[in-house]
Parts: sequence; structure tokens; C-alpha cells
Amino acid sequence: MEGIKFYKRPRLRNPYLIVAWPGMGEVAFKAAAYLVDKLKAEDLAEIPGKEFFYLAESIIKDGILSLPQAPTNKFYYWKNKTGKNDLIIFVSEAQADLAKAEEYCQKILYVAKKFRVKSIISFAAMPQAVDHGHTPAVWFAATSVGLNNELKKYNLSQLSEGQISGLNGLFLGIAKREGLDGFCLLGEISLYTIQIENPKAAYAVLEAFSRIMNIKIDFSDIIEQARVIEEEINKLLDYLKLGPSPGPIGEEEIEKIKKSLNQLTKLPLSVKEKIDNLFLEAKKDLSKAQALKIELDKWNVYKEYEDRFLDLFKKGKDKNN
Repeated sequence: MEGIKFYKRPRLRNPYLIVAWPGMGEVAFKAAAYLVDKLKAEDLAEIPGKEFFYLAESIIKDGILSLPQAPTNKFYYWKNKTGKNDLIIFVSEAQADLAKAEEYCQKILYVAKKFRVKSIISFAAMPQAVDHGHTPAVWFAATSVGLNNELKKYNLSQLSEGQISGLNGLFLGIAKREGLDGFCLLGEISLYTIQIENPKAAYAVLEAFSRIMNIKIDFSDIIEQARVIEEEINKLLDYLKLGPSPGPIGEEEIEKIKKSLNQLTKLPLSVKEKIDNLFLEAKKDLSKAQALKIELDKWNVYKEYEDRFLDLFKKGKDKNN
């Protein structure tokens, strides 16, 4: 297939394909990149990214403005000397333009089929109303009942309803349509830290992955990274607690501070798109406003959208007059 540059063509035994793109908490990207590093995976192939990514910004370095380079989209491979399954790991530096997702995913699937990939694994984040200091649970979603039953043996939480946004979820759906099985492992992250790198959740995902695949991984570095990030979040919370007049503060105020952290960050693009689509639906059918309100409350951004939300009812009232 055109547009794929192969560096090597190794013989692999029943390989699994791991795929990862940046997303909330950088959970997927962090986990896959750490896996490449610790397993000392070797370069396999690359998909030139220029045609699959839209330009969204310019960058400035040393006072000079220029366009950024296209994100890399690389395959790595690792031969398992003690087990029966080798690995192919695909890591992209950015989410591709979803309008070109079909063609982009077909190129990844071409490589998977070329090396007779047995199954596909993706990683993702699971935003939850939990404290950032808690031990993240790992959730899973699979493409078949058989895989669901197998994964239940590993003390993971099954995601029975919902969605997995972006390519970390979409790719599995396309792969299933093409006849490949697979599953996604999702690490819990706090709603108010969705744009902060979360090595703690990435570690939880990798630990579950290592048990499922029976692969030994050195977790010491990512555990230390998780400790440092958690300390920094705690420092930020402590700073916000002081406010204009230092003094003791109640639990209710602490919860408000935690929620405010979410408003200091940007919503993921996939969430913004979902909210915009819900606004369009509610504009046509006011009964959809309830689902929109639930989504706004989930991400603690109702105040940012309040005027636009209330306008829906004003316009609805105007139509009835």
C-alpha cells in the first residue's frame, strides 16, 4: 500500500497490535510510549502524517513564527522471547483529522494484516468524579462476548454503556468491521485533571496490560512520574485553598476548588464537538436540552455555556408567540 514506509520486515509470532493517540490525561500516548521505551521496541514502519492532519496553529521559537512539522505515526515491534505473542506498537503524536479517519485507519490495518495480527489493543482515559489521589480503576470494552468474558478474569471493570472518543475508540470499531477482534483498557482520571498528564492512570492501564499479556515491565519510572505529578496537583490545590485570606477551609470549599481546576483547563476537542452537536439537536428539538444539560454538568462547564443554553428556551418561546 502506498504511503507506508517500512524500515524492517521481521518475522513475528502471533503478534498483538497496540495503538495509541494523545487524549485526555495523555493516558493512551503515555502508556504506549512507555511500553516502547521499556521493551526497547525497534522501528518497524511509519505513515507520513502530512495528508491526515489539519493545521491548527503556528509555533514560535526564538522569536520566529513558522508552521509545525507534521506529527509522526510510527510502528514499532518487539519479539517476546518468553511468550507466544510478539507485539507491534503504533504510536501517533496527534489525533488525525476525523474526516480522513477511514483512509488513515485502513493504512494501519494494512500493516496489521500484513503481519497477521491476532488481536488489537487500545488504551484510553475514563473521566470519573473521583479524587486525583485515589488508585485508578481500569475499565475495559471489547469487540466480542468471548473477549469480555476473558477480561473479566483480571478484576477489571466492564464498560457496558457509553463511548470511547477519538481514534483510541474509533479504530477498534473499524478494525472489528474488518474482521479483527480487540479491546480497550481505560484508566480512570479525575474530571478536574483531564488536561494534566496522568502517569498514574497510564501505569494502571499498563499494569493491567502486563497481567493480561503476561509480560514483565519495569514500572519504577512511571510510578515516580505519577508521584511527582500528584505532588504538583496537591501544591496547586494548597495554593488555591489559601485564597485572599489564608485560613482553614471546609470540605465544601475544597470540592469547589477541585471543580474549578477543570475550568482552568481546555475541554478535549471530542467533548467540545459533542457539546456543539447537542446544541444543534436541542435547537431543533428542545426536548434534547436535558441531555445537553447533563453533559455540561458532567464536565463542570455549564457556567461557560449558560447564556447559549438559556437562549435555546428564549428562541423556543419566541416561536410559540
